[in-house]
Amino acid sequence: MGSLPHRDTNSAARLAFGATSLPYIPSLPRRSPAEGLISQAVVGIEGVTLGQYGSLAVDIPLLDPASPVRTDLHHDAFGGLRAFIEEAQHRRYRGALKWQIAGPVTLGLALERAGVPTEVAYDVALTAVQQRAGALLAHVAQALPGVDQVVLLDEPGLSGMHQSGFPLAPDVAIDLLSSALAVIEPHAMAGVHCCGEVDLASLLAAGPDIVSVPVSPALVPAAGYLTEFLERGGVMAWGVVATDGPVPHTAERPWRLLSDLWCGLVNAGCDPVRLRTNSMVTPACGLGLHSPTIAAKVLDLVRHVEARIADQAVATRITFGA
Repeated sequence: MGSLPHRDTNSAARLAFGATSLPYIPSLPRRSPAEGLISQAVVGIEGVTLGQYGSLAVDIPLLDPASPVRTDLHHDAFGGLRAFIEEAQHRRYRGALKWQIAGPVTLGLALERAGVPTEVAYDVALTAVQQRAGALLAHVAQALPGVDQVVLLDEPGLSGMHQSGFPLAPDVAIDLLSSALAVIEPHAMAGVHCCGEVDLASLLAAGPDIVSVPVSPALVPAAGYLTEFLERGGVMAWGVVATDGPVPHTAERPWRLLSDLWCGLVNAGCDPVRLRTNSMVTPACGLGLHSPTIAAKVLDLVRHVEARIADQAVATRITFGA
């Protein structure tokens, strides 16, 4: 949900500021393969070399979960971040902003696919995510004093957590995610994004402040867990516009799908006011594989859905005299 298709970093930074109510630091995988989700995540891990087109070469004897992970912000993997911070400084921005990095389960799966033994891959991944998150939190805070940071761990790998053949037991995967979130929580709003079909109850069990998932009727059975999450102040980021197929011409279908989901959740016990006030809307996933024109269109559709929610909130207050 943080990638953009731009090759020009300044254009990407301006869109990331102007197209959403919560500006976000973009990753730009078309500008450089090093800005891909996994490619960016492995930068600085001793024993892992990033190839020209984003491939990984691993020297397994050099991998050590106790080794420090170096975050070189001058590396090509952080072009989008550098441009965003420059734009924010130019604007003297002091509001909230969002950024994302790969989560430990997804990074561990990638290392395992590259030949790293399971017992090493996930320990290395957790260390890398914790240290990368700490370094970026400190850098953003220093470069943009006074901003509130929202940090999401991008975990597409969790969509397979309950499928046969998944290399980790569900409680181990949730433990990894929770351990990574714990590093972020003292300094920022910490959350998780999963763009596939996911067990929402399992995501909530990791203890995030914010959860980002695509709109799906399959989420209704988790209404009880969602109610508890919202009551303790949790925030849902609903992926209202799909990014893996044709983009709709208007916001009508995304709005209808979200409305249907919310109706199902309310019928299952969710408080309608808390559901609305503790929600935000986003694209379902990243926009890095689309054109800049389509990316702007998707973000425009998200804004239209956001406006519909606001209009509905006003109508509700008028009706009930709130």
